[in-house]
Amino acid sequence: MTPTPVYIICSPRPQVGKTLTARLLSEFLLLKNGNVVSFDINLKEPSLLDYLPRTTETADVIDTFGKMQLMDRLIVNDSVAKVIDLGFHAFDEFFKMIDEIGFMKEALRRGVAPIILFMADTDRTSARAHETLWRLIPPRALVTIDNEFVVRGELPPAMGRGRVLRVSALPVFLKTYIDRLNFSFTGYLRSEKDSSTELHQWIRRNYFSFRELELSLLLQR
Repeated sequence: MTPTPVYIICSPRPQVGKTLTARLLSEFLLLKNGNVVSFDINLKEPSLLDYLPRTTETADVIDTFGKMQLMDRLIVNDSVAKVIDLGFHAFDEFFKMIDEIGFMKEALRRGVAPIILFMADTDRTSARAHETLWRLIPPRALVTIDNEFVVRGELPPAMGRGRVLRVSALPVFLKTYIDRLNFSFTGYLRSEKDSSTELHQWIRRNYFSFRELELSLLLQR
């Protein structure tokens, strides 16, 4: 049976494109598989729940009950891909939890494939967080997202280790356009007949990257 992927999109800092990446990935999986379950662990608005209310649930890792509820949903090999938009406020607590309960090993035993998508930045907080993940997460399950809108240059050398997925920067006017709550990436691909537009090409590039990521990581298991 094919492992069920669980994508955990994370950063210890706000405003790094985390929710945008979660939106893109959730819409890609919905288009590809016909279903997806996304979890929104955020404090501020707008959040993933605002963009994709039909496929997104809220979750928290503040108390034991919330942690157990979330883990129970993630550890099931039900062939429905999961996407977690992990708010920066919950970064430390979440990864402390999965280390303490041995989540990565238990997931492997149950046929679940966790994939950590770390949103890169050039500050010290991000560097320390990435180093922590490098110690906790098997290299094949850790992917660094190089969001050019945030990094604006070369990745820090330590973050270039392992798998890197690059997201090119959009012009500000297009960024404003896709930030609307009613905007759908898949909807745009279906409605925009001119496939040569910059936004059309950007969405297709990212969807292709997600497809390649899923194939390469799942085939390694």
